[in-house]
Amino acid sequence: MADIVNLRMARKAKSRSRKEAEADANRVRFGRPKAERLKTQREQERLARAHEGHRLTTPDEDA
Repeated sequence: MADIVNLRMARKAKSRSRKEAEADANRVRFGRPKAERLKTQREQERLARAHEGHRLTTPDEDA
């Protein structure tokens, strides 16, 4: 025999778990200190410059 499920409670539990997952994602996305964000940004810029520096031609010379 099947278990009886209160749909209102199931819907609320599903909503809570969805909101908690969204909160976890936001903590990862926005919960970093400013120094860490700046460090990551500078590292990305440095990697982009290094990658660009290895080009054989510049983008405007390709045309």
